[in-house]
Amino acid sequence: MGQAAERVVSASGRVAVLGGGVAGLAAAVALHQAGRQVILIEARNRLGGRATSFTDPATGERIDNCQHVVLGCCTNLLDFYRRLGVVEKIGWHDRMYFASEGGRFDVLKPSILPAPLHLAPSLMRFHAYSSGEKWALVRCMRAIASVDRRPLINITFREWLAQHAQPERLIRRFWDVVIVSACNLPCDCVAAEPALQVFQQGFLAHRDAWRLGVPRCPLVELYDSAVRFIDDLRLGTRVVRIEGESCIERAVLDDGSTIEADAYVLAMPFEHICGVVNEAMMRRDVRLAQPAALAHSPILGVHLRFDRPLSDLPHAVLLDADVQWVFFKDRGRTAHAVISAADAWMALSAEEIIARVRADLAARFPEAAELSGNALRARHVVKEKRATFAAIPGAEAHRPPTCGPIENLFLAGDYCATGWPATMEGAARSGYAAAGAILGRNLLVPDLGPAPLYRAARWFAPQA
Repeated sequence: MGQAAERVVSASGRVAVLGGGVAGLAAAVALHQAGRQVILIEARNRLGGRATSFTDPATGERIDNCQHVVLGCCTNLLDFYRRLGVVEKIGWHDRMYFASEGGRFDVLKPSILPAPLHLAPSLMRFHAYSSGEKWALVRCMRAIASVDRRPLINITFREWLAQHAQPERLIRRFWDVVIVSACNLPCDCVAAEPALQVFQQGFLAHRDAWRLGVPRCPLVELYDSAVRFIDDLRLGTRVVRIEGESCIERAVLDDGSTIEADAYVLAMPFEHICGVVNEAMMRRDVRLAQPAALAHSPILGVHLRFDRPLSDLPHAVLLDADVQWVFFKDRGRTAHAVISAADAWMALSAEEIIARVRADLAARFPEAAELSGNALRARHVVKEKRATFAAIPGAEAHRPPTCGPIENLFLAGDYCATGWPATMEGAARSGYAAAGAILGRNLLVPDLGPAPLYRAARWFAPQA
């Protein structure tokens, strides 16, 4: 398919990228650097898609829709940031703080041991887990290191954990805490395969894979430099129709204008695809119908600014709470709470949401418990009802490939068959895959190489 695409798009060919999220931007930047002319159409008036910021009309402040982070194992997302020249805007943390009720904290940090043992000493010192739970965790991690996850796409992660005798309390206080944040679904719902990938690649394979990178600036500022890689940028412009059958002839925009290009990267949200392609395309190219079977999982971001600091920590994972993460900014005065898999929150009012978030914070941070209602100076509640696709059992079959029968149409988005869950890394990979198909070469950055001891553990351990 790469060679066929190369015949469609010559060295001076023009590519239309339809969608300005991470997937579309990754494709656009790679294509421009390879000498292609790039036109990018984005329905919003800013770049970044779901991983972006908005401007508070009252203060003019840029506020992220939701806190997004990068891990050390996100090799393609980091490469995308390098191409944009914004790596220095990412602050790296080699400690994760876990907050229990009553203000007790545990710290996950690396030891001098090689992967996959580098995090084990700090986990074994956690006060949040009993001795029996810790040993159950060790046994399960050993099983994760050896398991072939690829066949496990049709059972839930909870079913797999039950096969490995994981205590209910540990599922709630460890496995769910990690997986809800990483996959935007609880263990009861998420397929075992993507959940196991989180631990294999993010925790066990390489000692740097789990490191947490948090942007030091509003997310939208990460994309400011992307403009120089786009020859024709149309913000606030929606694609209303794509015309053609065996190949794409043109894209019709909501202002009545049309775009013609040699190739098209369809990088819009998957729920919009059926609304812009015609029936002839749907019949010809099964990729266009596949995403219709995918479901969504929502994320809630809550920004609270107080008149005094709540904590001197940069962030915390909350145990036994509805809020999974909180990120502290402005010297602890601003708390950005993240609630993933937030279906139960979507019908709540802003007041109800804020009250629940404040209760979770107060139970774990003494400073928050002492604050009166008047201490809250600003608040923002952002509901992303269609934040990610839901990686439930069976969903993998509906994730389409980049290329298909319509030879000049290439799909990009975290919902595509990237081999990753619904993450910014998955989005960047899909963008590189689309650009690579057009250019006729592989642009994907390899994963971090597994540590020798991890490879040995997989080789000698009995298959789980």
